[in-house]
Amino acid sequence: MPEILRLFGLIFSIYTRDHQPPHVHVRNADGEAKFIVGATIELEKNCGMKNKDIRLAEAILEENKDLVISNWVKIHGRIDD
Repeated sequence: MPEILRLFGLIFSIYTRDHQPPHVHVRNADGEAKFIVGATIELEKNCGMKNKDIRLAEAILEENKDLVISNWVKIHGRIDD
C-alpha cells in the first residue's frame, strides 16, 4: 500500500492490488475514506472520518489530482475508460 501523500494528519494511499476506477484511500486517527479520482473527486465510502476531515481530504485531492493519477498509472499501468 504505497503512501503517496501525508498532510495534516491524513495519509493518502493507493493499494497495489486494487481495481479501476482510479481511487485513493485516506486514513487518519478516526477512520478511513475512499475517493474516486476522475474529472471530479467523489467520496465513495466513509468509515468513521469526521466531515471536516472529509472536506479537507477532498480539497487536498483536488489540488493534487495529477499526483494521484500519475501514481495510479505508475502502480497499475493504465487507466481504463
